[in-house]
Amino acid sequence: MQLAAPIPILRSFDEARARAFYIDYLGFIEDWSHRFEPTLPLYLQLSRGDCVLHVSEHHGDCCPGAALRIFCDDLEELLRELRSKDYGFARPDIVTQPWGRDLALTDPFGNRLIFTDVR
Repeated sequence: MQLAAPIPILRSFDEARARAFYIDYLGFIEDWSHRFEPTLPLYLQLSRGDCVLHVSEHHGDCCPGAALRIFCDDLEELLRELRSKDYGFARPDIVTQPWGRDLALTDPFGNRLIFTDVR
């Protein structure tokens, strides 16, 4: 038996802000989205490389305030990419920790994404 990597579900409260953060700023692509009806909450799958996230407006799926560690093979390149974009709600930097180097961001809904250098 083999297990696959988990797909975290992150809580969202505003579709436009979620898309601005995850797609426009972080560079994820939308794989698919689902609503049971046009006025009901959004459920969205996003990916960037091998990193897959689910973002949900459904209150029963998860709670805001999650923290994810996402391994990255080039934090400096990610930092350059993020700093080159016009996004006024984040000023990321790389911080050296006892376990390695992290670049931490908080999404508009209180979820923390911690990108960690794999080198």
